[in-house]
Amino acid sequence: MSFKDRLMAKIFTAIPSLGRRAAKSILSTGEGIDMKREIPWKPFTKDIKDARVALVTTSGVHLSGDTPFDMVDPNGDPTFRVISNESDIKDLTITHDYYDHSDADKDMNIVFPLERLREMVAEGALGSLAKEHYGLMGHLKEGHVETLINETAPEIARRLIADNVDCVLLTPG
Repeated sequence: MSFKDRLMAKIFTAIPSLGRRAAKSILSTGEGIDMKREIPWKPFTKDIKDARVALVTTSGVHLSGDTPFDMVDPNGDPTFRVISNESDIKDLTITHDYYDHSDADKDMNIVFPLERLREMVAEGALGSLAKEHYGLMGHLKEGHVETLINETAPEIARRLIADNVDCVLLTPG
């Protein structure tokens, strides 16, 4: 990650309003996003008490033994990491330098609420959890955005469909 990217991440963390303005600017210009591409949308009609739920996060969460996300490439890392539903939350770590995750390092449920979802299943508020959940790194630029849209996201979607997932809880970093 370049010095400029690290500096901007610190500034946006310290002054969130600047980060929001920068995000609006990127979205309004469509930088890296095909604004003409229709977003697939299907209304959720199943009772959540019967639903199978998966977690997908862009907070850089992965198992400690997995290959860390690439923090050297200034354009980010468009790959994903698989996190088994059986994983102990204490075995998770965060590789992402573009936000302050010091609180999440103390309680991973802040960005990856696996234990909270397990509690909801035990209470009968959710039907079940997916066999696998997915961690990604949110900071992507240049060609990595296309890789995410054309390769990474479709592969994760295929896996979610194969696991009969009804809905996904997306969490940012």
